[in-house]
Amino acid sequence: MNIGFLGLGNLGTPIAENLLESTQQLYVYNRTAAKAQPLADKGAVICTSVNELATRCDVVFTLVSDDAALNDITLGENGIAANLKEGGIHISMSTILPATATSLVQVHQQHHSHYIACAILGRPEAARAKKLNLLVSGVATIIESIKPVLQHCGAANIWEFGADVGAANVAKLCSNFLIVSALESMAESIHLAQRSGIDATQLMSMLTQTIFASPAYITYGNSLLKEAYLPAGFSLKLGLKDVNLVNQQAADLNIQLPFGQKLQELMNLCVAKGLGDHDWTAIALASR
Repeated sequence: MNIGFLGLGNLGTPIAENLLESTQQLYVYNRTAAKAQPLADKGAVICTSVNELATRCDVVFTLVSDDAALNDITLGENGIAANLKEGGIHISMSTILPATATSLVQVHQQHHSHYIACAILGRPEAARAKKLNLLVSGVATIIESIKPVLQHCGAANIWEFGADVGAANVAKLCSNFLIVSALESMAESIHLAQRSGIDATQLMSMLTQTIFASPAYITYGNSLLKEAYLPAGFSLKLGLKDVNLVNQQAADLNIQLPFGQKLQELMNLCVAKGLGDHDWTAIALASR
């Protein structure tokens, strides 16, 4: 099958590189064409438009920044849905609202194609190491048919969340909410430890070998200790976008997330101070 990949950012590029290692043909498109050239040098075919890529592919992966960008490349006469081959599969890896996924399923159904949500847990280095966790939802038979392709993206695990296509997006929003919550609580703990005169590195070493022995605490704890805010593995402004989505989903369900609202406030403060392009660990600077 012909596979396409649209959206060659920090995370999209290593995933596309993984696919290129295992497929005979990969078609790529990026709004900034220069970002596609390194993949072309390795054998990928650069497309000049979204509709060109869609017409040439059986499966199209997309990884774009937000709901608006995903709608922009999917809808309309030049979008993926109208141009994808009949029976083709659009695999969206973007972090979006579940309601957006539901609406896009309906559009694809009108054009006799399929839409699958495939949210990603993992930073670019995890993609390169082929240790991504993929959260998927949608029609079970379609998911089963694309599992080999998903494995080639660099997946260590594929987690299925059922037939409701928006379920994987809810799972991703909850996951990112927990990560940024951990970032803020670790940052405050490190600051408190330092101001109290104890070794924050020793503190985090103890915590990440005992009650918080998890990849998120180990990886992000080290980044916070090093104050390694640039270059960004995942930018603070994108993190804010995700926290905004978390709060919007809560509002749509008429539930309260007090900590979600506080994180939104802190991250808005960071962006206002010019930290939007820093790594989202730079939320640590809000409390200082």
